Amino acid sequence: MTVIGTVVASQKVPQLQGYKLLLVADAEERDARAAATVAIDTVGAGEGERVIVVRGSSARAAAGLAEAPVDAVIVGIVDQVDRDGQVIFRK
Repeated sequence: MTVIGTVVASQKVPQLQGYKLLLVADAEERDARAAATVAIDTVGAGEGERVIVVRGSSARAAAGLAEAPVDAVIVGIVDQVDRDGQVIFRK
């Protein structure tokens, strides 16, 4: 996915205090903004970066937020993607 923006929430559940919220979308999606998701950033990602996102119960486990209402967490920043011996993305 690609980070397409930031989310500011002055009021949120205590478990999310201190976490940066980012707006992410599938870079290949035709209408990426319509299909965007808010994700907790655990790796210091920034706007425009391609990231690895986990969802559901795996997201809560990855962030150490087992009791928090979290459905998407950024767990990595992509440096390069290779497919069929070709570099298709490089940071």
